[in-house]
Amino acid sequence: MAHRWDPTQYLVYGDERARPFVELVARVGAEAPERVVDLGCGPGTLTRLLAERWPGAHVEGVDSSAEMLERAAAIGGVRWTLADAREWRPEHPVDVLVTNAALQWIPDHLALLPRLVEALAPGGWFAMQVPGNFAEPSHVLRDEVAAEPEFVAHTGRAARPDAHDAATYLRALSDLGLEVDAWETTYLHVLEGPDAVFEWVRGTGARPVLEALPDALRPVFEERFKARLREAYPADAEGRVVLPFRRVFAVGRRSSS
Repeated sequence: MAHRWDPTQYLVYGDERARPFVELVARVGAEAPERVVDLGCGPGTLTRLLAERWPGAHVEGVDSSAEMLERAAAIGGVRWTLADAREWRPEHPVDVLVTNAALQWIPDHLALLPRLVEALAPGGWFAMQVPGNFAEPSHVLRDEVAAEPEFVAHTGRAARPDAHDAATYLRALSDLGLEVDAWETTYLHVLEGPDAVFEWVRGTGARPVLEALPDALRPVFEERFKARLREAYPADAEGRVVLPFRRVFAVGRRSSS
C-alpha cells in the first residue's frame, strides 16, 4: 500500500535526523567526485550538504515522493529526480552513492545492493544508513495497537520498515567486491513537548499505518498509541523524554581497477 510523505512533519526533528547522515558521509573518503547521488533524498535538506562538501560535483537527489521533491526544489545546486530506488538507473557511473534511511522501506533490499554497486564508477564509494530500532517499543506498540480488532482490517497491509544488522551488510557488500567499513550507533535523543515520541514516529515509521486508517478511526488509534508510548517512554520532571535510536551504517569502496 503506497503512502504519502509529509516533509513538514518529517523535519520536526530535522537536527536529530541529520546526525546519522553527517556521520555516515564523514566516512566517505572521496576527494573530488564528479557525480554524487543521494538515493532516497527526502526533502533535500541533507542532499544540500553533499553539494556543499563537493561543490565541483554534479549532485543528484532521487526520491519516490513528489511531496518531498516539491519541498527540495527550493534548494539550488542539485538535480532532483522522481524515481523509485528499485527502478532507478543512473545515466553515468556514480562516484559517490549515498542512501540514508531509505532502504528499510524496500522489502528484501539486500537483493537491490548488487545493482547499486554496479552503478559505481571504478574507485566509487557506496554509503548507507538504516534504522535498527524495530524491536523497540516505538515500533512494537504501533503494531500491537494496529492488530486490535477495530483497526486490523485497515492496517494489516500498511508498509512496515525493516533492516538487518551491520554484520549482514558487511558480508553482502564485501561479497560484491567492496572494501567495507560497517558499524552501529545508538543515539539517545532527548525530546521535549507533548507526546514527543509519537510526534517522532508519526513522521516516519508509523506514517503508513496512520494513513491506512479511515478519518473516523485515526484519532482513536492515535490516542491509544500515545497512551502506550507515554508509559514506555516516561517523561522526567522537566517534560523531557529519552528516545534510544539504534542505527546501522556501512560504507564501501569499489576497486579502482
